[in-house]
Amino acid sequence: MNSPEPAGTSAHAPGTTSTGRTSSRIIRSASDIHSVLAEFGSQGTKTKAVIILALGGIFMDAYDFSSLAFGITAIKEQFGLSGFMTGLVNASIMVGAVIGALFGGYLVDRFGRYKLFMADMVFFVVAAIGCALAPNEWVLIFFRFVMGIGVGLDLPVAMAFLAEFSKLKGKGNRSQRVNAWSPAWYIATGIGYLVVLIIFISLPYDQHAILWRLVVGFGAVPALVVLLVRRRYLAESPEWLANQGDLRAAVDVMRSHHNLDVKLAAEVDGAKTAAPEVDRQTSTPGRGGKWSGFAELFAPQYRVRTIVALCVSVFSTFGYNAVAYGTPLIITTLFHQTPLVTIIASLVINLGFGAVGGLLGMSIVNRFGTRRITLVGFVIQAVALALLALVGIPSGALVLVSVAMLAAFVFAQAGGPGANLMNYATLSYPTRLRGIGIGFNQSVLRAFSIVSLIMFPILAGSMGTGVFWVVACAPLAGAIAVGIVKWDPTAKDVEEEI
Repeated sequence: MNSPEPAGTSAHAPGTTSTGRTSSRIIRSASDIHSVLAEFGSQGTKTKAVIILALGGIFMDAYDFSSLAFGITAIKEQFGLSGFMTGLVNASIMVGAVIGALFGGYLVDRFGRYKLFMADMVFFVVAAIGCALAPNEWVLIFFRFVMGIGVGLDLPVAMAFLAEFSKLKGKGNRSQRVNAWSPAWYIATGIGYLVVLIIFISLPYDQHAILWRLVVGFGAVPALVVLLVRRRYLAESPEWLANQGDLRAAVDVMRSHHNLDVKLAAEVDGAKTAAPEVDRQTSTPGRGGKWSGFAELFAPQYRVRTIVALCVSVFSTFGYNAVAYGTPLIITTLFHQTPLVTIIASLVINLGFGAVGGLLGMSIVNRFGTRRITLVGFVIQAVALALLALVGIPSGALVLVSVAMLAAFVFAQAGGPGANLMNYATLSYPTRLRGIGIGFNQSVLRAFSIVSLIMFPILAGSMGTGVFWVVACAPLAGAIAVGIVKWDPTAKDVEEEI
């Protein structure tokens, strides 16, 4: 039996019981909770369920973003859209995501991770069905906008869960689990194209006009499943609860979902303590107005981190929207290939190169760090885009070369800047600012995405493959920004900074 810890001391380093659980640690403050979670993270089946559910949200984000990518050509023909309107249909989901991320980031820090996590799937279900039944482009744009709100709400809370249910260092640490969003994204995108391929082969040719409706509507099915399962396995983040002063609830979650043997000290048991005072050259939680956290992102302590996180996000996403998201448009329109070749190539690029690149990035981030991997990824992307521009409209064997360059771009994106933009946005801030930091980053990212999604079809129509020279400027600028700024969030304990 563990002897009680003397009053006024921090939790002892745990031993291990015969059941494999860590021996009891006494919790007296939010700092104690943070130190235990930073050292041990979480263990057991329920934790795995939380991680899977968080990634399930990312899966839905990716599926809904990409489900319309192949069908945009059919939509353009069916509704008689101009290049601008085609871009607007694509970009409407981003407009919703800007609003969802901006408010979602604040709400997730204000009201907790759990409540927001339970709400966002409703947007996916309603929006997927609405898009599938849309009678014209304006109804489609509206429900894509609603879908974007769901995506914007989901990303801050999913990233917060991945970070706050993980330890600081070692296997399964925060950097690795946050990076897991990348392979989940590309697996979802690849499965989306697999669904397209199955329906494409199964449908009679004269019914291919409804292909995009079936693919988009299918997104409601996994969203419903995730929504129902979440109610059983999700729990609030202990770090967020501790920051609110609710140590008892935080300890309960650590015991039930983290499989950690912790106990609340007798002197604080049964009482909800006051929220912790924070004076680290920044504001105290809850002071300075509802939106003071956004200003704090640009306080001296976090300013450089916020700027470099924005650079990684904006520049990597500009290229992603033009190349990875626009792969079907590129292969069909610029490379002059058939729909079947387009589907298969998009499937292989995303499920093969994207997912593999994401998994590789997860496995090496501890060894090489977020900054170095991001820098290398940007360089590979710039080279791939330059080669695409030089090849121009491919023919014969050059088609394979061009598709290989698209694959190289996606591989570098998935393992480099595309994965690590979430590391920069999530792990650069403490718990009390994490939701706002992610939300602000995502809202700016999506705002630039709107521009790229609208402009790329227009530029591709007027410049042809010369558009790749323009797109190549984005990863080049990203490489310069990461090369200049030395900040690397890998394994940094931002909760303990002074």
